[in-house]
Amino acid sequence: MNSPAFRKDVQEQLEAIGQVDIVVGIPSYNSARTIGHVVRAVQAGLTKYFPGYTAVLINSDGGSSDGTVDVVQNTTIEDFSAILLQHRTEPFYKMAFPYSGIPGKGSAFRAVFEIAAALNAKACAVVDSDLRSITPEWLELLITPILKNDFDYITPLYHRHKFDGTITNSIVYPLTRALYGKRVRQPIGGDFGFSGELAKFYLTKDVWQTDVARFGIDIWMTTTAIANGFKIAQSFLGAKIHDAKDPGADLSDMLYQVVSSTFGLMDGYAEQWMQVQASEPVPSFGFEYSVGLEPVKVNTARMINIFREGIDNLHDIWLSILGAGDLREVERLGALDDRAFRFPIALWTRVIYDYAIAFHQRKMPAEHLIKSLTPLYLGKTASFILEAEHMEAHEAEAEIEKLCLEFESSKSYLITNWK
Repeated sequence: MNSPAFRKDVQEQLEAIGQVDIVVGIPSYNSARTIGHVVRAVQAGLTKYFPGYTAVLINSDGGSSDGTVDVVQNTTIEDFSAILLQHRTEPFYKMAFPYSGIPGKGSAFRAVFEIAAALNAKACAVVDSDLRSITPEWLELLITPILKNDFDYITPLYHRHKFDGTITNSIVYPLTRALYGKRVRQPIGGDFGFSGELAKFYLTKDVWQTDVARFGIDIWMTTTAIANGFKIAQSFLGAKIHDAKDPGADLSDMLYQVVSSTFGLMDGYAEQWMQVQASEPVPSFGFEYSVGLEPVKVNTARMINIFREGIDNLHDIWLSILGAGDLREVERLGALDDRAFRFPIALWTRVIYDYAIAFHQRKMPAEHLIKSLTPLYLGKTASFILEAEHMEAHEAEAEIEKLCLEFESSKSYLITNWK
């Protein structure tokens, strides 16, 4: 296993622990304000649902300067009886240390995979450090299907505000579903369960010096599990309430890392996805209920403005990627009044497929290519927000379903032009 050696103190802790059944990882960077709640929820979940299993909580930290690691070490449940829990029968360990490698979530996860492998864990979970909505039940829902039902990978199923998660809704979910044929609703959800075997499999892949080590890790984990035939399900976790990001704010770095990872995986798994037609649901666990969600504030005027600037500034690049016909359609959108602005789903599907093809053909450096997608993405997002403004959540979800079906029915366009 080509892993960096653990620091001496971490190595000593691992030797003292020996072996565990469950590993739960929390990657963090300057999360002192929120991580205490996450640690308590994890400890309560492991106590309530897995009292007879040995478990370790790992805080894999990116060099926080706000005392995050101290908060993890000092957080504990003072009174188990107050939350109707008995003390555990098996030991519960806690480890907090800075990870090594490229700064980013992927490097933090790699440390979790390595510890899971070193401790020969049966089941693992990773959860974000800024979650305000995590409950002890999340642990049961992410880990039980692995321990008791022989699944290898559990993705989260949340209710999110209809304007939250726009990179997922407009690109990653429809594309991943059309490519690999599995309806995994939150392929980059951030909170996952996985088997010890899958953790070991991830460590065999040489991706830790790439964008996977930054923001690309979630889509890489999901795609790697699906494309290699691991057994997948999703669990309903309720609301995902965290430090939300305005979809119109500068997301270009995150867009670049997520989309370049997704496109890069298409190169590696072309043989698999070219055989796939249509899509099928994956098994789901958990009791689904409706939840109150925090509104997401958006500035559509600014997004449409950036889209229009793209038409002026990126004309030649867009022409080389989209071709003259689709570029004319894009230019026609730019002339529309803001309130009438609508980005047709068939055009958007071709845009994403054309960008994937341009990435595959290395038409230009990956970063230039995907950053030139940003104004188009903001135009598509603004269009969805204007369209869904007065919709109920289920109606907005039905629009995303239409987009997914468009991606599936147009897949032959991708395959023909890919070759």
